[in-house]
Amino acid sequence: MAVFLTVLFGGLFGYDYHRKAQSQAAFAAYRPPPVPVTVAVAEKRAVPRTLNSVGTLEAVRQVVISAEVDGRVTALNFEPGSEVKAGQLLVRLNDDPERADLQRLQAQAKLARLNLERAEKLKSLAVSQSDLDTRQANLDEVTGDIAKTQALIAQKSVRAPFDGVLGVRQVNLGQYVKPGDPMVTLTDLSVLNVNITVPEQVRGQLAAGQSLTFSVDAYPGREFTARVVAIEPQIGVDTRSMIVQARLDNPERLLSHGMFAKAALDLPAEAEAVTVPETAVDFSIHGDSVFVVRDVPAGDGTEAHLQAARVLVKPGSRFADRVVILSGVAPGERVVVAGQLNLQDGAQVLTVSNATLSTSGADRRP
Repeated sequence: MAVFLTVLFGGLFGYDYHRKAQSQAAFAAYRPPPVPVTVAVAEKRAVPRTLNSVGTLEAVRQVVISAEVDGRVTALNFEPGSEVKAGQLLVRLNDDPERADLQRLQAQAKLARLNLERAEKLKSLAVSQSDLDTRQANLDEVTGDIAKTQALIAQKSVRAPFDGVLGVRQVNLGQYVKPGDPMVTLTDLSVLNVNITVPEQVRGQLAAGQSLTFSVDAYPGREFTARVVAIEPQIGVDTRSMIVQARLDNPERLLSHGMFAKAALDLPAEAEAVTVPETAVDFSIHGDSVFVVRDVPAGDGTEAHLQAARVLVKPGSRFADRVVILSGVAPGERVVVAGQLNLQDGAQVLTVSNATLSTSGADRRP
């Protein structure tokens, strides 16, 4: 019995040992299939720089229409919100007294002209040069009074100084207005300025013609581009900042005077630096890293393949969906931009296009 039990347990132990040895050999020989990933090449590029700021849109031509003289409103020739042309009559004040004076002065001028003409005909007979000069002076004086009265009449006819859009009416028919009282706003929205504030430290990097990109809350996701036309020569003593003004055409009249703008001013580019797509960098509290794809030559019974290695990097500024890499990646190295969720350090990879990866679901997130 003892011999029998010894043989039995020895066989069982040998079988178990043989099974474990085969399993270990199988695991040792097992090579997981390569992980499909999309790669991009780290490139050395000139790094653009932008200065973020906030500003306000301002119409190049905008004014509050008001009267130059006092008077009672006798006619309103506009509708609020309508477009008007330069010189169009908007408001007329009572000018009856001035028109009566004009009629009287025109009659006096006619008489003075006739007297002057008669005197010139009789100059050689009975009219002295002194009398002729007096009659000429009378005509000139009346002509001057006519011009003055016509100017007064013109002041009581309030006209649009330029093409634009009228705002809300602030005057009523029959109302007595004084000089400077607001009647209506007039705004030309075809061309707008963008005024932003920048710190004095960037003064040496500013120049006319620089590009300024901005957005407004009224049109989310849409960007507008303007060009710098003026730089304020005076720096604020309290704020140590200055105003930069950019200009853009507004043919669709989408933007309005007074809108708040979030702007980015393009500054001269920095020296070239290594950059990678933003999706290649894994930002983590334990350290930022990227997966670099390297060629592994054949050896020890294995075939040549691609292998991913996790590399710690020091990222810098970002621009146009790219990140500057200050250290960790050299120009020309291939980095993984999609498929990282399935990767481990040292894993074998297979490079595919981003479209193929999306179709296969290899980078699908829960």
